[in-house]
Amino acid sequence: MGSVRWAFRCGSWTPSRSDWLFAARCIQREEKDRIGQFVFVKDAKSAMAGRLLLRRFVCERMGIPWSEIKLERSPRGKPYLAAPLKVSSGSGPEPPAWSFNLSHQGDYAVLAAELGMQVGVDIMKTVMPGSSSVPEFFRIMTRQFTAYEWSVIQSAGSEHQQLAAFYRHWALKESFIKAIGTGLGFNLQRVEFHLAPEPLTQGLALRQTKMHLDEEEEEDWIFEILLTVFKLPRWSCTLCQILFSVQSKRLVHRFVLHFLAER
Repeated sequence: MGSVRWAFRCGSWTPSRSDWLFAARCIQREEKDRIGQFVFVKDAKSAMAGRLLLRRFVCERMGIPWSEIKLERSPRGKPYLAAPLKVSSGSGPEPPAWSFNLSHQGDYAVLAAELGMQVGVDIMKTVMPGSSSVPEFFRIMTRQFTAYEWSVIQSAGSEHQQLAAFYRHWALKESFIKAIGTGLGFNLQRVEFHLAPEPLTQGLALRQTKMHLDEEEEEDWIFEILLTVFKLPRWSCTLCQILFSVQSKRLVHRFVLHFLAER
């Protein structure tokens, strides 16, 4: 299969000391050092789970022995395989390469991977701001969204509904910049999302969301929005993929947006 979506509930993982030491031996030294910089245990667990998910993916789906996996990060922080599989020389085209991305927050670590496509993933927990009111929180984040996006967010209804709309837009933008690999230096006001007018329905993918880049609609971008309901806290998870259309040789970009909502 050329598409992978994995999620791990870190909040339910309670490793013993021996379990944690074993997990630390399964990853690279620089990864272990990075995880050791987290202040809170829950954040360290989420980061560790993400690195283990990624290594399991590389081992199982790419066929690289665990001991031979060497992962590095781009200057913008996106993980990649330092020594990709060697391709035998020949006249035929090179096989497509895997692209993968991780995100973790709160109780969850998620991995998305695509064969022959670039992929970015972001997961956000919809929570009330802890140190400020919702209007003040929005004021602080003003420059991250366009005037149109703010009109959609602030007209969503109750404060909780407004926050859900906020995080939906935020996750879309985060997954986009993670997919193209530009990092936080990208001006988020350059991209504007026009959400599908239809309500989200569990199990039904919506594909009407549009994106404007520098005030021009990008018709080659496809957005898929899927609602999944669990008896869990409210989450929004966005996956962004860049798909290559072999027939037209055009880039087609696809976003897959998942909302995990408390029922």
